[in-house]
Amino acid sequence: MRLLVERFEETPVDFAFEADSAWWRSSVPASPGLPAALDEPLHFALRGYCIGDDLLVEGSLEGRVPLECSRCLARYRHDLREAFRLLLEPAGSRLPADPEAAEALERDGLCLGEDIETGWYRGLEIDLGPFLREVVMTALPVKSLCREDCAGLCPRCGGDRNQVACDCPEFQKPSPFAVLETLRDGLRKGES
Repeated sequence: MRLLVERFEETPVDFAFEADSAWWRSSVPASPGLPAALDEPLHFALRGYCIGDDLLVEGSLEGRVPLECSRCLARYRHDLREAFRLLLEPAGSRLPADPEAAEALERDGLCLGEDIETGWYRGLEIDLGPFLREVVMTALPVKSLCREDCAGLCPRCGGDRNQVACDCPEFQKPSPFAVLETLRDGLRKGES
């Protein structure tokens, strides 16, 4: 997902990228909550142009990611739709204080700032892969749910409460204040 800096002009230029399973495996860190591969590619539509020496990239991410519901463990496809913007200024001879950022600037021609909407660029080519990975990671849900009202699994029998209602009694954890209630009742008896 490399862009040539010389292709940026004062008038917007459109770019498009598809991120397939190979990109996913190489870019997204393995995690128990994330899939190992994609069923279908993610689509990035970008528009880039120059503002003086600065480069502005605006775009959107669209696609679907297979996830597992954190309540009922059902597999489902989560729609990703995220708009993004990145403003890059030339790094010139400046070097980031953070060694990882300096390495990224040399390797990718791009160093992201504190917020991922700004950064520096250097060289004739910039690799947007690390930035687009951050866009995907921020678009993923913190807690994956197959639907908002997912009832989850029964903690006693393990049945899927979305499909069938089980007859298991609801478990209620004893209140930590039950001891105080006993004390209160004992005091009341002593008053009479």
